[in-house]
Amino acid sequence: MQELKYNEAELVGMLKQRTQSAFNYLYDNYSASLYTVILSILQDKELANDTLQEVFIKIWRQIEQYNPDKGRLFTWMVNISRNASIDILRSKDYHSQKQNRELTENVYNAASTVNIETDKIGLRKIISNLKDDQKILIELAYFQGYTQDEISKFLNMPLGTVKTRLRNALIQLRGLLKR
Repeated sequence: MQELKYNEAELVGMLKQRTQSAFNYLYDNYSASLYTVILSILQDKELANDTLQEVFIKIWRQIEQYNPDKGRLFTWMVNISRNASIDILRSKDYHSQKQNRELTENVYNAASTVNIETDKIGLRKIISNLKDDQKILIELAYFQGYTQDEISKFLNMPLGTVKTRLRNALIQLRGLLKR
């Protein structure tokens, strides 16, 4: 069986007509890339899989909102994925689920490793006292190694805003550490 290939305009047109084969094509060709984006933000495979499914439902439902004059279809889908992932990180449910998760085999394996990063042991607990938008910036900048410019692009936020919010977060952290 020959695999079908669509150009972007054909694919969008078929998606707007609710053609199942176009949606299957979209999922087969883009799900791995979108999953990678989601996983890089959420750092949890199960949650990333669930989010990926929600993202494709959003794409299916909101395809009419896609405007090719504003960018490529893939960029639009990455933004939906990124925003959905960040929304989950910001949600209260995420924080309570994270605290109530059962111990997994990975936790036991991690506990047996000798290389414990001592500089992060208490820091994450202190960071949990920050506002959600500050936590995300600290996580991206200091735990995941993003530059301020990368954070600006990743969160679709002006660079000056990223710098100001990071500075404010660090001032807050300094105050928390002095307690």
